[in-house]
Amino acid sequence: MGFRTGTGPRVLVLGIGNLVMSDDGVGVRVVQKLQREYRFAENVEILDGGTLGLDLLPELEGIEHLIVVDAVETGQKPGTCVRLAGEELPIALETKVSAHQMGLKDLLSVARLLGHSPGEMVLIGVQPGSIEMDTELTPEIDAVLQVLVDNVLDELRKIGVVCDRREL
Repeated sequence: MGFRTGTGPRVLVLGIGNLVMSDDGVGVRVVQKLQREYRFAENVEILDGGTLGLDLLPELEGIEHLIVVDAVETGQKPGTCVRLAGEELPIALETKVSAHQMGLKDLLSVARLLGHSPGEMVLIGVQPGSIEMDTELTPEIDAVLQVLVDNVLDELRKIGVVCDRREL
């Protein structure tokens, strides 16, 4: 899982979630789609973080921009997309959708204690419809999967990252 060297700020796009808990796996599905359909500069890593939690700590070292993609409890209707940044992130993680979000909160806290906090953090999230045992996304979340991908690409462009679509 080591980071590739390259020029420019080190950027990590981290998709987290559990693929067997329906919409909870949306972050992983977004990064899989990014890996399949786009090419990125060497300073950008697109990582399926699954439910790894503190095991991801080494991945945060030296990261200047962290973009996390995940299901997030907003109290809004399923499929509602959100962008949270800076101080909004810890507040969003207080309301856990699933167990891995506690892992994300712990991961960010330990990274801060060790001086490995990313310079900028953004959460691209969506209100899940279901986190029951199922390998498929609900229709509401499946319908916004490309919106989430586009939101991540927009964040990358804002920080000067060039994203090329692969020939499929």
